[in-house]
Amino acid sequence: MMPNPHLPLEILDYIVDTLHDEPKTLQNFCLVAKSWVPRTRKHLFARVNFTHPKDLESWKQTFPDPSNTPAYHTLTLCFGCAEVVTTADAEEGGWIRTFSRVVRLYVHSCKNPNDSAVSLVPLHGFSPVLKFLHVSSTTVPNSQIFGLIRSLPLIEDLRLLVYETSNNDESDVCGPPTVVPPSSSPAFTGTLGLMLLQGVEPIARWLLGLPNGLRFRVLAMSWLRKDDLQWINALVVGCADTLESLDVTHHLLGAIICLLRRSQSQNLISFCRWFHRHFS
Repeated sequence: MMPNPHLPLEILDYIVDTLHDEPKTLQNFCLVAKSWVPRTRKHLFARVNFTHPKDLESWKQTFPDPSNTPAYHTLTLCFGCAEVVTTADAEEGGWIRTFSRVVRLYVHSCKNPNDSAVSLVPLHGFSPVLKFLHVSSTTVPNSQIFGLIRSLPLIEDLRLLVYETSNNDESDVCGPPTVVPPSSSPAFTGTLGLMLLQGVEPIARWLLGLPNGLRFRVLAMSWLRKDDLQWINALVVGCADTLESLDVTHHLLGAIICLLRRSQSQNLISFCRWFHRHFS
């Protein structure tokens, strides 16, 4: 490493920020001088992906002290094998919470549907500024989804892709979910995307029961079961005052047989009323 180069801080910051999407160049910057490392870390670790278990092992070996990692710089966090990450968190004292400034979270479970459901509890409230949540899983209990959403009060965008819900989850029993809504519901001012192969009723019923109502601007939902339509309709009507875009897709035997798309420029509110009259 060469001696600390004499470069005005504002010039250095400008150069590094300009190269924010050039990770190889930024990595080389870190070898120039220690004083260049903090600014480059801000961009190098803005997005962290734990796609495979080996990624987690690599992180732990590189940063053995959870209290001294670049996780503070991470704004987008992706867990490709959530069950491995959450298990490690339970064993090692909550290292997930070091990612306390994450705004966008992607959670994917790679468990076999015959395995026990992945637990989302270690993710509860880990980043108080989180606004975007995407959960994709072969199997996850509804109560786990509700609990995670409740713990993140600033969520604006919510996207759920769940192939199978857990049969052992008490909240899957017919009737209202047992989870008590929070005193103030999340922001929910962005996008709601749902594709739940076992039906949208539990999550739709829970969302519609939140005390402050829904204010989503975009709804993007896949309709797979006959009973789903009434709940999709209820969500459309519940968001009618704020809705700007609607995308509802009906799948049957793997094929799309009905596609509804409307935007604000096509008089969406009138369409919502039509949707309500014809599909109630």
